[in-house]
Amino acid sequence: MIEQLNNLKETAISQIKEAKNADDLEAVRIKYLGRKGEMAKVMGLISSLPDSEKPAAGRLINQVKPLLEEEISKKQKSFTLAEKQNPQSKKDLTMPGHRFESGHTHPITQTISDICAIFRHMGFAVVEGPEIETEHNNFEALNIPLNHPSRDAFDTFYIKNEFLLRSHTSPVQVRYMTKHKSPLAIIVPGKVFRPDAVDASHSFMFHQVEGLMVDERVSLAHLRGVLFEFCRQLFGEDIKLRFRPHFFPFTEPSAEVDVSCIICKGAGCSVCSQKGWLEILGAGMVNPKVFKAVGIDSEKYTGFAFGMGVERIAMLKYGINDIRLFFENDIRFLEQF
Repeated sequence: MIEQLNNLKETAISQIKEAKNADDLEAVRIKYLGRKGEMAKVMGLISSLPDSEKPAAGRLINQVKPLLEEEISKKQKSFTLAEKQNPQSKKDLTMPGHRFESGHTHPITQTISDICAIFRHMGFAVVEGPEIETEHNNFEALNIPLNHPSRDAFDTFYIKNEFLLRSHTSPVQVRYMTKHKSPLAIIVPGKVFRPDAVDASHSFMFHQVEGLMVDERVSLAHLRGVLFEFCRQLFGEDIKLRFRPHFFPFTEPSAEVDVSCIICKGAGCSVCSQKGWLEILGAGMVNPKVFKAVGIDSEKYTGFAFGMGVERIAMLKYGINDIRLFFENDIRFLEQF
């Protein structure tokens, strides 16, 4: 055993000195000091030695193992020193660094965030709802009758039985009014789906933001004040607002809301078709039939609602002329925002 240990020590030291690089040295270390290495094998034989030989063998093992570890450490330090002294291994601090691309918010996400932030400052809560809805929430509770064109299979993505992909975010208003008592003020962002042919201004999936306020004595004047403040903060101090009579089943009276063209300041240009105005949203006073469907007393409470297409707002704000650019994931387009 003593002779075997001495031979192992000399062979190991010789191979350590002959190692030409760190990989060679690691191979030697594993061979002799690894869990299944030569030293482990020798140590496993001690139990079979006569009792008179065990103390001497144990002392020699306790000398050889630290010695080999020290020799390996010295050799490793020599490799490290040689690498530092090698001119070719030194880093050239004058070389340009590697640029790491940083991501940023998609223009649609940023527009939704901006819209919600404005309404939050005016006291509106941001709520969300499911994208798969029932016919009751999507149509019936909003006073949209069975024979309305929007309930046709050509205008709505029906899934199965009474379920469909919501065609607007208004069903969230129904859900919220059913579960919460008045007064309330909410803003509802989210995806909506309609089977439209995709072109520069239409997509089968797009984003909307709905707004709703219900309280005693809420009037059309409150609606105009809220929307004017929203447009002023989003588009700038010089913005003007215009209401045009319209019809929506879930509001009465209803209006289309225009803003003065942000490109030509109302003078008339190709963006606004020389009209000086740009349509941005629909709005109106909540129809009493909607209040009845959700269990709110229309004799005591009134409210207003409005809805806008996020893509439309983003296109106006950033001067984008094709809705498809938002969803093509062209990095050249997205890097501009």
